[in-house]
Amino acid sequence: MQSMTSYATEPGLLTGDQKIQAAVLESLAEAANHRRWFAGMATPYLGTHPIEIGSGLGDYAIEWLPYVERYTATEADPERLVDLKQRFADDPRVETREMLLPTDEYGEHTALVSYNVLEHIEDDVAALRSMARLVRPGAPLVLVVPAFPIAMSRVDVATGHWRRYTRRTLTDVALAAGLTVERMEYVNSLGFICYFITARLLGMSPKGGAMMRVYDSVVTPVTRRLERHRRPPFGQSVLAVLRRPT
Repeated sequence: MQSMTSYATEPGLLTGDQKIQAAVLESLAEAANHRRWFAGMATPYLGTHPIEIGSGLGDYAIEWLPYVERYTATEADPERLVDLKQRFADDPRVETREMLLPTDEYGEHTALVSYNVLEHIEDDVAALRSMARLVRPGAPLVLVVPAFPIAMSRVDVATGHWRRYTRRTLTDVALAAGLTVERMEYVNSLGFICYFITARLLGMSPKGGAMMRVYDSVVTPVTRRLERHRRPPFGQSVLAVLRRPT
């Protein structure tokens, strides 16, 4: 695991919002079971050369690399991009680059993956149109976004979220962007309950350490087993598989 961004190594220099942002990334790095579970949702769709929008510190990229021939990792934050480039500097399969959305760029990638990014972009329809232009006609776009406006917390605000989605609102955005919807599901139902209590009701920020490790080793495997055969009516996230029309 690479180091956190430069400001994350000097907590005394962080603002409150930056501390929360750093904690979110750090907790993802510790939550190996959760990360592998969510990475597996996109693995069947990757093809030979996917592009990831919003790679952060590259933790999901590490999970997906064994399944592809080439990989393009992108990041909008300049400091995280430096760390991202350093992490994959010795892997010739990986191209790391800056990507800001919306964009007029075109590409021929076999798939696009983007986890917890769309909610950060004010014009989400334009962002989805931009994403679609980066893949081949008929290729999939696999998205994960936070679910349910009722769960909007200070953590969401501090990390730059414009909104949280439902299956219906994300479907409406996808259709407005000219995409077809293949899957639209809630995932991580127990995670939603935990997040709603801790972040929404109690105002707590994410933390790594023992609590995160216990959650990831106990709650995540149980949730994964429960949702393996039956999709829940609610969840912490919405999983979407969209297609660029042929």
